[in-house]
Amino acid sequence: MAAPRQHVGYAELASAVSNAGGLGIITALIWPEPEGLRQEIRKCRKMTSRPFAVNITLLPALVPPDYDAYAQVVIDEGVKIVETAGNSPGPVIAKLKKAGCIVLHKCTTIRHAQSAVKLGVDFLSIDGFECAGYVEAGFLQPSISFPF
Repeated sequence: MAAPRQHVGYAELASAVSNAGGLGIITALIWPEPEGLRQEIRKCRKMTSRPFAVNITLLPALVPPDYDAYAQVVIDEGVKIVETAGNSPGPVIAKLKKAGCIVLHKCTTIRHAQSAVKLGVDFLSIDGFECAGYVEAGFLQPSISFPF
């Protein structure tokens, strides 16, 4: 699975990862408006016939993006796998699940993972500092915390 990254999570990378047998991910918030995401999803579809996902990261902001509109574009364009991350994802997760999407939620603490499970996500990504996870009290260090 390709990690969604700001400034590189475009159709070119997502389709290349998917074409190689992985799960490519387009990063939604690269585009300041949801229509830009729509065009990138369509571009990715022209570059691969394999599944790919879209990441919607909900970050605190003085003027937050219209997360609901980004989720609606994902639904309208038929993307079936969505990675969510960040702050208060409940309404976005509910909307995506109602539309039949598979939702992966990225977590950095056990508390966040438990909350995501209660929201009905399909699976979790437990990310620690080594994967750009946030450092806070109770953060996870998966490479140390979990036996492999």
